[in-house]
Amino acid sequence: MPLTPLDIHNKEFTRGFRGYDEDEVNEFLDQVIKDYEIVIRQKKELEREVEKLNERLGHFNNIETTLNKSILVAQETAEDVKNSANKESKLILKEAEKNADRIINEALQKSRRIAIEVEEMKKQAKVFKTRLRMLVEAQMEMIENDDWDHLFDVEIDEKTDVEKEENKEKEYANHNS
Repeated sequence: MPLTPLDIHNKEFTRGFRGYDEDEVNEFLDQVIKDYEIVIRQKKELEREVEKLNERLGHFNNIETTLNKSILVAQETAEDVKNSANKESKLILKEAEKNADRIINEALQKSRRIAIEVEEMKKQAKVFKTRLRMLVEAQMEMIENDDWDHLFDVEIDEKTDVEKEENKEKEYANHNS
């Protein structure tokens, strides 16, 4: 256990034959007591200051720990968000590729149907052209046929039966009026 200023003050030395000057020793001891009291006060003040600094250090250590944890959580969250965004972008890309493939397939099928319809229309047009040609040729044949010529040679002298009937109806109507 360290000495206290009271221990130094109360210390009694034995006196020898040729001992030290008592006043000088007492003066020196008084000076040592004063210095020792100053050192003890300074020590206590430093201990209080160290305690305060330790408390602040503990507080800052807690803040540092909390910040480190927050940074780790933020990094993990950022990594999770990044991974989620990558997964979502891959899904969107796959979906877009599927849609593109579907659209391309539908366009190809439609183009094939249209090509088939065009070929069918070409066939129908050829058939129509052939039939029209045959019809026109048949009509031309009828026109060029000599059967028409004998109609122009016949003279009509008498009134036709239709004209005769009409005249009879007129006469009957005139008679009855």
